[in-house]
Amino acid sequence: MLKLIQSGAPLTFRQRLLLTAKLSWPAIMAQLSSIMMQYIDAAMVGRLGADDSAAVGLVSTSLWLFWGICSAATVGFSVQVSHRIGAADYASARGVLRQGITASLAFGMLMALIGVAIASPLPGWLGGTAEVNHKATVYFMVFVGALPLLTLNYLGSAMLRASGNMKTAGALNVMMCLLDVIFNYFLIFPSREVALCGIDVMIPGAGLGVLGAALGTVCAEVVTAALVMWYACWRQEDLAIFGKVSRLRKALSGSVEDRSRRAFIPTGTVLRNALKVSAPMTLEHAVICGAQIMVTVIVAPLGVMAIAANAFAVTAEALCYMPGYGIGDAATTLVGQSYGAKRKDLARQFGYLTVGLGMAVMTVMGVILWLCAPAVMALLSPVADIQVLGTSALRIEAWAEPMFAASIVAYGVMVGVGDTIVPAAMNFSSIWLVRLPIAALLAPSMGLDGVWLAMCIELCFRGTIFLWRLLKGSWLKRGL
Repeated sequence: MLKLIQSGAPLTFRQRLLLTAKLSWPAIMAQLSSIMMQYIDAAMVGRLGADDSAAVGLVSTSLWLFWGICSAATVGFSVQVSHRIGAADYASARGVLRQGITASLAFGMLMALIGVAIASPLPGWLGGTAEVNHKATVYFMVFVGALPLLTLNYLGSAMLRASGNMKTAGALNVMMCLLDVIFNYFLIFPSREVALCGIDVMIPGAGLGVLGAALGTVCAEVVTAALVMWYACWRQEDLAIFGKVSRLRKALSGSVEDRSRRAFIPTGTVLRNALKVSAPMTLEHAVICGAQIMVTVIVAPLGVMAIAANAFAVTAEALCYMPGYGIGDAATTLVGQSYGAKRKDLARQFGYLTVGLGMAVMTVMGVILWLCAPAVMALLSPVADIQVLGTSALRIEAWAEPMFAASIVAYGVMVGVGDTIVPAAMNFSSIWLVRLPIAALLAPSMGLDGVWLAMCIELCFRGTIFLWRLLKGSWLKRGL
């Protein structure tokens, strides 16, 4: 059905809806697996006690900062690939992939060096106590040290999505979730006896605690990165730059592509376009995560229980907005390929359809979140005080989910055409000018509930301004 976009054939509403659903479902499953990894880590570490949970929660927003920046850096290349595939310019798409590999590795190494340099003082900067600072440093350092390989995971997945192959990217992310369970199970807890069918069985374990949680997740992501890059570079029909697929395509078409080492060096045009898309997204993510870190600073004086409850609630809420990000990924692909095929009307239609679908799905998820909040918090932590605080926060946040969906999917729509500067400004202005001042005002009197009420108000405001810009249509005039 994606070939219909490239061919210029008309698509009925039913075809557009079916295509959106087909691309969204695997993307949602990929998002689900990513969220489940956070649940797994949080639940397993939660069994170690409040201090270990607080150590992970203290640096979690800082890790999202580094992960998000690396992920955003790869989007500038995947959007260009989406446009070229939409225009049926496959040789050029493969050229962008080659250059993206080099640029992503270099950027990942730079971010790793920065992360390792600040790992030791970071927990202290965030207001952590002596009981949690060392564990927080260890947890943070393991993740940032693996950033070059994790960035390749982001790049490979983004390239597969840009070509319309959501299923492989989704399946590999589900596999990553399963590997995370296995690695964490053996690395976090010590050796122990487990009764199976009345027989005591000794289960080996490294007993590494917080360090084991970090190592387990990193190992799962590194294995996935290797597989996703292998598939993109050797097996994906439109993108393969190595192996049998590449040789067969060359034989059939008679085309000659530059496969020298020079082909992996980013050219000025590709790099400028990548920077035009990724730089605002990277800056936006840095500013937003900086704001989330400030939220952590606001929460820290409320005590260890509040820090842990806030971290668990953030993890729990991620399950609710996961469908929005999945549909947003599908929107980026559909709008991007339509824009590359010079079909702006179709790009607009996909924009409206995906945003409406995202809002409908996340409204349902908000209802589920409100109803299941106590059970979810009980799953993540056995500490009663943490459960009570987290449940209250989640029920406040549930009211914002429809408008949160509007901002998530509309942002994906605008990224699809390469319009990122204004949406990035809208995102970070909203969180810094609305959420943080309200949170700082309400936290002293309302505690953690005040912080989450500020978040709810801000997300509703953000969704409103994104809907306004989507309907205005100026985003179609600001693409690459």
